[in-house]
Amino acid sequence: MKRVLVLSGLFLVCATTASAQLIPIRTVPISQSHQFEILPSQTFGMAGVSIAIPDSLLDPFDNPAKGARLRAARFFGTPSVYSVTSKAGGGRTFPLGAMIKTGPWFGGLSVALQEVDFSQRNGFNDIIPFACPNCGGQPVDFFGPVERSHGNAYLFAMFGRDLPAAGLSVGGSFAYSELNAVDGVDLLYAGSARIKQYGDAVDIRFGVLKEWSNGRSLEALVLHNRFGMTHDVFYLDGFWDPDTQQFAQRPRLEQNLDRTRTWGLHTEYEIPLTTSGWRMGWLATVNRMSHPKIPNYEIQNIPRDPGNSNAFNVGVGVSRTYNHSTFGVDVIYEPIWSHTWADSEDPVETDAGEIIPPGGKTIENRFRFSNALFRMGFGQQIAFGETGTSAGIQFGLALRTIHYWLNQDDHVSLTSRNLEERWVEWTPSWGVSVRFPELEVGYRGRVTNGTGRPGVANNPGILVADAAGGSNILVAPSGPLTLDEVRVVTHQFSISLPLR
Repeated sequence: MKRVLVLSGLFLVCATTASAQLIPIRTVPISQSHQFEILPSQTFGMAGVSIAIPDSLLDPFDNPAKGARLRAARFFGTPSVYSVTSKAGGGRTFPLGAMIKTGPWFGGLSVALQEVDFSQRNGFNDIIPFACPNCGGQPVDFFGPVERSHGNAYLFAMFGRDLPAAGLSVGGSFAYSELNAVDGVDLLYAGSARIKQYGDAVDIRFGVLKEWSNGRSLEALVLHNRFGMTHDVFYLDGFWDPDTQQFAQRPRLEQNLDRTRTWGLHTEYEIPLTTSGWRMGWLATVNRMSHPKIPNYEIQNIPRDPGNSNAFNVGVGVSRTYNHSTFGVDVIYEPIWSHTWADSEDPVETDAGEIIPPGGKTIENRFRFSNALFRMGFGQQIAFGETGTSAGIQFGLALRTIHYWLNQDDHVSLTSRNLEERWVEWTPSWGVSVRFPELEVGYRGRVTNGTGRPGVANNPGILVADAAGGSNILVAPSGPLTLDEVRVVTHQFSISLPLR
């Protein structure tokens, strides 16, 4: 799609797939959710429809109180792989876990190891060094061999209790992610020679589930999520050295911090309809996010932190189960408001001659989003006689539309600009499974279309040094920043069996 980017802010808020409790905010069509599609799900191949269809595998991860619906202790594994076309990245994940229920108590534990591959686009990490004047005039690789892959680790623990006399269940969960690579970040710093990522994410949840004998249910969830990453970005600056009369390079390090703190409240209500097999559900979510630090990606390269965001979603879903067939539809609307700004460290004089004091806002960015998500899925189970063996197939389609308006005020130059952006992402999905009396194995896949990855027409800046090698002026890299259209293909394999 080769879209030229003229944006003043970029949010990439990571959230687990199929989770309506954490609302992602994105101002460019770069998808990262596929990296976190590592959780077991019975509706993965049905586009993840979830409002009116129970998912006994995924539900306890979203709301730990739903662990009360476990019928028996189970072990599961969901190895998955994803790849991005145009050699723009990929990864592999191997999760293992177990859910246990003993009397009124229930719990679960899951661990996962992940390897994320960086992009292999031309120009990134493939540095041809200039001569180094202080190294005998020989070419030098300042950073050592290229590392194409980095590993992440995930831990999830859940614990709760069923209160059958009151029809209630309560539960809490803790999730920790050790992150050394977030997919796509390596492409957001144009002209860099190396990028080192490191950080973590913590997710804490407390949920309540109320169920009535007539099939109605009401759930509520409170969550707190903390995401923190550090990006050490290394550049090789070329300059002309008058002493040696040749071009040379010197390394430079820039450190960018990515910090987001989220508090969330989620509620969901389901009810069976009078017609046999039909159910309807509603959900509502509120997220309050603070952004103490937002990375200064080369893709827009302006100061714009700190900030805060208020994100909401409301949705309705319907489903029908008839014999061995299941059909479901979700429709979710997501209005979001975000405000970010740049603080002045010293007094700044505006073009009108006024003074902005230290701590005053020099630039303000106000985003307003009107996003929507549509999911539709179908599943069919085929039984084989009286043996208890059956096979299943699934098909689904998800459409996500992102539409936002930006109003930016520059209080130094006393100028304003407005921008409107929109795009559509569509994701077909499918799945097959075989269920035996004591074992279930399956495969599910999906392809995300309508997303992109940034590139740059490289024209590196030159540092001009004086004879003494003193102060230098850095000329920023020039060239059109673009998004190249890509597809993300995800394959997930699953195995589930009872623990005795």
